[in-house]
Amino acid sequence: MRAAIYSRKSRFTGRGESIENQIQMCKEYAIKNIGLSENEFVIFEDEGFSGGNTNRPKFKEMMREARSKKIDIIICYRLDRISRNVSDFSQLINELEKYNVSFISVKEQFDTTKPMGRAMMYIASVFSQLERETIAERIRDNMLQLAKTGRWLGGITPTGYKSEMLDKNDSSIKQSRIFRLKIIPEEAELVKDIYDKFIIFKSITKVEKNLLENRLTTKNGVDFSRFSLRFILTNPVYAIADRNLYNFLSQQGYEIYSDIKEFNGVNGLMAYNKTRQGKNTLGEKYREPKDWIIAVGMHPGIVPSGKWIEAQKLLKRNKTKAYRKIKNTSALLSGILKCENCGSYMRPKTTSRLDSEGKKVYYYICELKEKSNKIRCDTPNINGNLLDSLILKRLVSLIKDYPPKVSPGLLMTLNDSLYTIQNPELKLIKDKLVAAETEMKNLIRLAAKQGDENIQSLILNRMKNISNDIEIYKSKIKQLDEAPEKKYIEEVNQEEFVQMLSNPGYCIMNLMDTEEKREILKSAIELISWDGIQIKIWLNSSKMLPECKDCK
Repeated sequence: MRAAIYSRKSRFTGRGESIENQIQMCKEYAIKNIGLSENEFVIFEDEGFSGGNTNRPKFKEMMREARSKKIDIIICYRLDRISRNVSDFSQLINELEKYNVSFISVKEQFDTTKPMGRAMMYIASVFSQLERETIAERIRDNMLQLAKTGRWLGGITPTGYKSEMLDKNDSSIKQSRIFRLKIIPEEAELVKDIYDKFIIFKSITKVEKNLLENRLTTKNGVDFSRFSLRFILTNPVYAIADRNLYNFLSQQGYEIYSDIKEFNGVNGLMAYNKTRQGKNTLGEKYREPKDWIIAVGMHPGIVPSGKWIEAQKLLKRNKTKAYRKIKNTSALLSGILKCENCGSYMRPKTTSRLDSEGKKVYYYICELKEKSNKIRCDTPNINGNLLDSLILKRLVSLIKDYPPKVSPGLLMTLNDSLYTIQNPELKLIKDKLVAAETEMKNLIRLAAKQGDENIQSLILNRMKNISNDIEIYKSKIKQLDEAPEKKYIEEVNQEEFVQMLSNPGYCIMNLMDTEEKREILKSAIELISWDGIQIKIWLNSSKMLPECKDCK
């Protein structure tokens, strides 16, 4: 008999029912009560995973073993080590029964080989889930109490505010620390400007473009994205709470935990319970507004209620309009091709012209260049039809020119020149130098067009700082160039690399459709860059290309 011991703990700790303790108790029970020997156990451990569901790596591996009939019995220390969810647990027991796999819980001493044991396990799992839901409800009740205070509960503060601590005596005359949001004047002005622009342009994309052109960035110094702008435009924290806003939120189904009298026309709002967090969510996912807990905050609002409400109506009206997607279905390099000068991705833009084969001509254009009207980047476009064809032919030529002299980080150019990788530090500094020189050119162009003396002064100060950076980069590059030469390129298993490319080589050019070609390229190529003069390709030999049935 082969027995699987499963152990789980939500977080790493050396105390209490550690994974090692769970395993040891399971072994002792099985040896004493079932007569198993030490060599009949196989161990599956999940540490740092919740019991809320069964989406855990070692658990899934154990179930694959069970389905393959490689194990006869599953032993765990306690039922909730498997799952706290009744539905998951019931499904597990049914599946184990299907594959004739027994189940034992040491703590509860439940055994599925006996009817009473199976019934008691269902009852125990129900109470386990009840406990979990009770804890969740208790947390929500605590959140409701905190919401009534309007305090800031911590985390990344929204643009326009910072967190400040206040000292406040509670009813027990004990000193407790509470926090509230405090306005940062210059950031608050930017938030107002974003709302004004959105109401004028009626488009987040146009607001994003305007901010890029004017070099306005987030508090962390990065460019605003559509997603960060949407977060600002939907966040109630900025809205000045008044009766008009109360009525609007009520009509939209928000749960408001402040009396209408507290909507005083001065303070902003706090929205609790906005995001859903957990190991099984991809980052933070927003809950529906009806699940939010809305309360008047301790902080002053920034945006008048009428303007905030108008922004919500515009967002709702635009909701059905998806962000402009790539219409071109034949472009192969989306998500691979980058502008070397600014680091942005280049995406295809179709023209009305037709090439010699009757296909529409498309160009790859730098996203930052397009969004900023060439102010932030001015890299020339590149003919997409020609580039895609050359990339495919270049890959196939590597197969024909066996053995290819390449490396996992091959820098390959379309003029058939092969270069070895540079010193990583030297390459990084050279990239910074190119970026600084590009920004300097753009600033010179911008200063020439600008008539406002104050803005010109700001531009000149920035140019001075960039000029200093350029000198530092050039000096460092000189030092590294003069250093003793080192080889930064590793030997490659040529046979493995050719095997990777040879299977789909013929099909790339002849049999595959656009989507298949795109997947092949993404598997074989790590990155392609375009600097306006030369295309460079970094091949990815760490991934094997998908096997092609047509080549067999």
